Amino acid sequence: MKVLVAGGAGYIGSHCVRQLLAAGHQPVVLDDLVYGHPAALAPTVPFYQASLGDRAALDRLFAAERIDIVMHFAAFCYVGESVKVPMKYYLNNVVATLQLLDAMQHHGVRKFVFSSTCATFGVPDRLPITEDLPQAPINPYGQTKLDVENALKALARAQGLSFAAFRYFNAAGASEDGTIGEDHDPETHLIPLAIGAAQGRRPPLQVFGTDYPTPDGTCLRDYVHVDDLSRAHIAVFDRLAAPGTALFYNLGTGNPTSVLEVIRAVEKVTGRKVPVTYGPRRAGDPPALYADSAKARRELGWTPKFPDIESIVATAWQWHSKHPRGFDQ
Repeated sequence: MKVLVAGGAGYIGSHCVRQLLAAGHQPVVLDDLVYGHPAALAPTVPFYQASLGDRAALDRLFAAERIDIVMHFAAFCYVGESVKVPMKYYLNNVVATLQLLDAMQHHGVRKFVFSSTCATFGVPDRLPITEDLPQAPINPYGQTKLDVENALKALARAQGLSFAAFRYFNAAGASEDGTIGEDHDPETHLIPLAIGAAQGRRPPLQVFGTDYPTPDGTCLRDYVHVDDLSRAHIAVFDRLAAPGTALFYNLGTGNPTSVLEVIRAVEKVTGRKVPVTYGPRRAGDPPALYADSAKARRELGWTPKFPDIESIVATAWQWHSKHPRGFDQ
């Protein structure tokens, strides 16, 4: 199929483009390059530089390309920033996404794969997190993703849109061949921050809280490899044939890993010490978040190729060791 990848120059989107090519599909990339990287673009893939909110650009793209399905990764995703500047997140993550969906409807595109988040669940009342738990976001980022999920359900009922929404846990790692990886500015993710500290190009890693009710006192999270996420997105295509299909999946390994365990994995893989400073808990950080991905495994035949933290860190290290300054290297 010909697949429009909105946000295809970003971290997860660029990895998904490679997986689409490997699976025999024809990706087309839409990205405004605000956070994406030109160097992350696949050289053989058509690229349109425009924002989701540019309706004229969307109409030109859909008129020029016979798109079968849209994959949407083009969201702002900094939780802390969403609290400080919520309008930025509502305008991009909700309003611009509705523009994309409206353009799809106008041009007869009826299949949509949405990059959602476990942040829609807020602080869950039980673990592991299943798809049927109540959704109660505690920040604007999570709320904007939930708003889009609700819009998708309404469009499925009213207009026959078929969609799948994937609620990620902690995306991590880099492509197996080491050609693309994780390069954010600012960087907020634990693994690249720990690797950067080990390399001496970032300050000591700050650990927020060592008194959580967890085995070693630090937060537990579910790290899932970026290529495993991408493969799940492609695996759902065959389930979107019927009009009005509405699917929701959690994506994680189901293996909770603590902050200190991540640090030890980085030290083992790199052979370098990670300098660390310890501070108080950060407001809004739940003690533990990890997925029950049984539904994705059962319905999509999805099995993570990288089920443990060391295998994920190894791919990240392959990328960061060759690209210490990211895509600018």
